Amino acid sequence: MDDPLIVVALLLVAASATVAVAVRDPVRQALVLSVLGVTLAVLFTVLQAPDVALSQLAVGAALTPLLLLLSVRKVGRREQRAGQGDQKGNEKGNRKGKGKAR
Repeated sequence: MDDPLIVVALLLVAASATVAVAVRDPVRQALVLSVLGVTLAVLFTVLQAPDVALSQLAVGAALTPLLLLLSVRKVGRREQRAGQGDQKGNEKGNRKGKGKAR
């Protein structure tokens, strides 16, 4: 009786996991990872494991994607700062070294 429902839940999990692996943009990966967490929670609910489903909702659908998004944001800010520092250094170096071979 529950077998078709389990099969549908497994197919949803497989599809969302495949999309999570295929997506290259980290922000989109975090969103797809959240969808994967929700589909896993649905699967656990169908398999009559509500305690595992609640844990999966909390960790897999909310906390992990949030930490991933915060990490991507932090790395992006560091790269912007590093890029600005390199540009300033190149501008100073270009003014000093015009016409001279290094």
